[in-house]
Amino acid sequence: MYIETESGKWEVVIGLEIHAQIISESKLFSNASTKFGAGPNENVSYVDAALPGVLPVINSFCVDQAIRTGLGLNAEINKVSFFDRKNYFYADLPQGYQITQYFHPIVSGGYVDIEKEDGGVRRVNIHHIHIEQDAGKSIHDQSPVKSFIDLNRSGIALMEIVTEPDMRSAEEVALFLQKLRSILRYLKTCDGNMDEGSMRADVNISVHRPGTPYGTRAEVKNVNSIKFMATAVNYEIERQIEILENGGEVDQETRLFDSAKGVTRTMRSKEDAQDYRYFPEPDLPPLVLEQSRIDELKKTIPELPDAKAKRLQQDYDLPKYDAELISSEMEIADYYERALAATKTTDKTVAKLLSNWLLGELFAQLNKSSKSISESDISAEDLAELVMLIKDEVISGKIAKEVLELMWNEKKKASVIVEEKGLKQITSTDEIKKSLQAVLDENQDKVAEYKSGKEKLFGFFIGQAMKKTGGKANPKMLNEILRELLHN
Repeated sequence: MYIETESGKWEVVIGLEIHAQIISESKLFSNASTKFGAGPNENVSYVDAALPGVLPVINSFCVDQAIRTGLGLNAEINKVSFFDRKNYFYADLPQGYQITQYFHPIVSGGYVDIEKEDGGVRRVNIHHIHIEQDAGKSIHDQSPVKSFIDLNRSGIALMEIVTEPDMRSAEEVALFLQKLRSILRYLKTCDGNMDEGSMRADVNISVHRPGTPYGTRAEVKNVNSIKFMATAVNYEIERQIEILENGGEVDQETRLFDSAKGVTRTMRSKEDAQDYRYFPEPDLPPLVLEQSRIDELKKTIPELPDAKAKRLQQDYDLPKYDAELISSEMEIADYYERALAATKTTDKTVAKLLSNWLLGELFAQLNKSSKSISESDISAEDLAELVMLIKDEVISGKIAKEVLELMWNEKKKASVIVEEKGLKQITSTDEIKKSLQAVLDENQDKVAEYKSGKEKLFGFFIGQAMKKTGGKANPKMLNEILRELLHN
């Protein structure tokens, strides 16, 4: 993919460093809680505060989570890895260094395949995944003369997922992050809550002429929204091309994204590895893994989004779009499969009907209420009951929309609402025929027009009959009987 300007073509090169907070109850090197939303400095141990004489002790569950992530991303798990010290001085880094894995990470390689809007597939390769501890947080907006430090985040376990420079557009960055977030949530190794800072990314962007070496990259630091990331990438592409076309040079630097203005701005010159003076962490031994441990963790890997989407297409004949949308979020997939099980049928038409109602009417209610699927006021089992009432022709699709809204607002089951409101579909041939005959008798002029060739009036008669029956007449029977009456 190239960007064309008046001066010719440019190619964009993008790589990501994703910081994914590991789901665990305690931190990487201490037993302090990782609970989000605690008061300032409530979740801080002596280790997190770097008091003299304390030593780190590795949290084995965090190691398992990193292994599961590597397995889920088609990567190689390194049986021997090491921790290193990355030295830098911030007020919210009490040790004066970060414990990370620089020289020998726990995971090497891996990939994520993304499908673009045009149907093309791009493979984004992963260079490595390493484990490291997070820093604390500096707060500058509480006082005009002071800054405050909150160490609740200090020592929380992170996985840094470093991609190869394989992306070529903001679209590909957004698709990759959506897919990666979905996989991590399926694996239950990171919750992906970007608004809480548990998943954020540094974006490295450069541009160059096709066939020439890669350009100088600028890094946009700590972006915590996929939408902001796409905006930052597009802005940075335009900024760098403009500099180069005007004869300038792109500086190797770290930039921040201003979400209010939609622009990036200089933060500092980009450091190189030697600036951090990495050396092996003397307080931690090598991390040695047995193959048996890796094999046991491999058994816990669930069916991931791509595999689930393919199965839904193959087993239930769902359209590709439906299957991929259902599989995109673990909670949506779980809801759908619980509902499908509750229908107690293997009928593929029911699977499609359920998909239509989940992705259509239920999603509309969720969006209206600003709720996620896990907060739905209609359970998977109750949606299944509604769908079976439609399938068994107890109610029509039109009435079902009314029923679903009542289910949402009144917190009642579909069958109860149908009974209470008298919404059962009319399936009596005599009753439907009587209503239709009344409509025809009241509209003899339109009957004559229909018989003279104005066949569009068929829909008018159906509409009038639906009004007479309160929308409860079986649509299929209504059509058949009307056709019979009009052609006698």
